[in-house]
Amino acid sequence: MRIKRIFLGLGSNIGDRKGNILKAVRMIGEKVKIEKIGGIYISKAVGFEDQPDFYNTAISGFTDLPPEELFLFLKEIEKKVGRIERFRWGPREIDIDILFYGDEIIEKRELTIPHPRLHERDFVLKPLIDIDPDFVHPIFNKSLRDIYEDLKERSVIGKIL
Repeated sequence: MRIKRIFLGLGSNIGDRKGNILKAVRMIGEKVKIEKIGGIYISKAVGFEDQPDFYNTAISGFTDLPPEELFLFLKEIEKKVGRIERFRWGPREIDIDILFYGDEIIEKRELTIPHPRLHERDFVLKPLIDIDPDFVHPIFNKSLRDIYEDLKERSVIGKIL
């Protein structure tokens, strides 16, 4: 397998939110050569809104894991950090999403890359822009910066790190 540049999104709104994210980043580093880490932003919950605010960040890195293996590796990290499955868009100790896997477009039952809603979410785009504002979305053929500037709704409250 060729080495791919990847972007991951991380979020937490239960427990030690910053600690959960940093612990997950360390564990990701076991199989991903981490390139950059975006800022950590605080944002209102989206979907099910009656829950604590989220801390969100993104990381870029390089891996030779195929996308499906990377997905399973990240799900294991979520369990190790303490994630308990509750309900869709509910509170979580940690959530790790594959946002981009090179410029590949993947549509499978359990895995869609690029992440299908990242272009609607400022809490995903802000830390991505910290990393690489000129990265071009392989479906929309627009830079992350341009996608962010086109957003209608914003949920980011501030930056904590």
